[in-house]
Amino acid sequence: MIEETEYKKRRDSLAKKLSANSVAVLFSSEVKTRSNDTEYPYRQNSNFYYLTGFKEDDSSLVFVKSKGKVKTILFVQEKDEKVELWNGKRLGEEKAKEQFLVDEVYASSKLSTKLKEFLLDKQSLYYDFSLDYSKVKILKRYSKQLFSYNNIATIVNKMRLIKSSSEINLIQQAIDITQLAHHKVMSLKKPGKMEYQLQAEIEYVFKSNGAYSDAYTSIVACGNSANTLHYISNDKPLLENELILIDAGCEYEYYASDITRTIPVSGKFTEPQKELYEMILDVQLQIIAMIAPHVKRSELQKKSEELLCKGLVELGILQGDCKKLIKQKKHKKYYPHGIGHWMGIDVHDEAPYKDEKGKEILLQEGMVMTIEPAIYIDKDDENVPQKYCGIGIRIEDDILITKEGCQNLSKGIAKSIDEIESFLNHQ
Repeated sequence: MIEETEYKKRRDSLAKKLSANSVAVLFSSEVKTRSNDTEYPYRQNSNFYYLTGFKEDDSSLVFVKSKGKVKTILFVQEKDEKVELWNGKRLGEEKAKEQFLVDEVYASSKLSTKLKEFLLDKQSLYYDFSLDYSKVKILKRYSKQLFSYNNIATIVNKMRLIKSSSEINLIQQAIDITQLAHHKVMSLKKPGKMEYQLQAEIEYVFKSNGAYSDAYTSIVACGNSANTLHYISNDKPLLENELILIDAGCEYEYYASDITRTIPVSGKFTEPQKELYEMILDVQLQIIAMIAPHVKRSELQKKSEELLCKGLVELGILQGDCKKLIKQKKHKKYYPHGIGHWMGIDVHDEAPYKDEKGKEILLQEGMVMTIEPAIYIDKDDENVPQKYCGIGIRIEDDILITKEGCQNLSKGIAKSIDEIESFLNHQ
């Protein structure tokens, strides 16, 4: 868990980044209607949660900076017995004052009035530019005299690049639960089952171990379905001698995991599957070995493309000189995405890849990213040896950049052919 003192340190750090004589406002997520009078499960706005750890809707956080001093104000829902009867207990103003290390706490109903007071004689306003217009309208109602508007999300997203030890611990817990889920489905007899049955097993393991939500909709893609990158139908049968690409990760206390393993339905890889799998795994291991502070993510991308292209040529899937093939982007047909992405409170953390000057941000100690080389070959691709058609393989791990290099946080999840086949054949 993350202590309130850490949230306060984040707020203090953000406050220092605000210009003099300014106001910054962050809002909670809104409840989203699923249909008629039912709602989707509520999930707090990531930046608001990063700065508060507060999970209730209809709340907001305000910074008021003037003459070098900063005041932080939290707005929360009022206690209301009738509403709480239906929707659960609210924290309320009094308990919020006890729990949060902020200067003031008010009921959310007072936000509009207080904003008018806070914005008086201020020069700058910070808010999330992706806000719903109704909220922007509230903010700008009292800010006609301002000199500048600034995107608060840009600042907070950059802060989220470097994870604290408590954040890394939560990510590790999410990965540990995800490991249980992947190993569970590896150990099941699969021929004759449906993709959604494996998805159900994964989600059962998540929830029964305290991870109440997925970090994203699980992908369970058998055979050619794996060649649809964001395949989430999960409604096809698991067929003998096919591979299943399983991309599944949970969210534990708002921190994500993101793991992909590709396993054979029947318990053993066929020779063509093995050839492709070993090539991709070798690429992944080489890329992970490159990761260290001061390395560029673009260098990892470039190297992954070179290695995968070389492997495709050696297997006869591409023909020609690798440098020319890469220049012509021929390999992109089979490897169309990046080598990985930032991960944290969001599975695709919104932390930036470039600084304010457009210069690439170098890897630093405390960053967490995925490494996920892959090859996708459609069943109807007539330019490829038939034995490889219909195969889609991705191997993905979650990597922490350390002082000396990196740590694979998901190294405990079976990945080599021997490890995977051992799980599959001890059912």
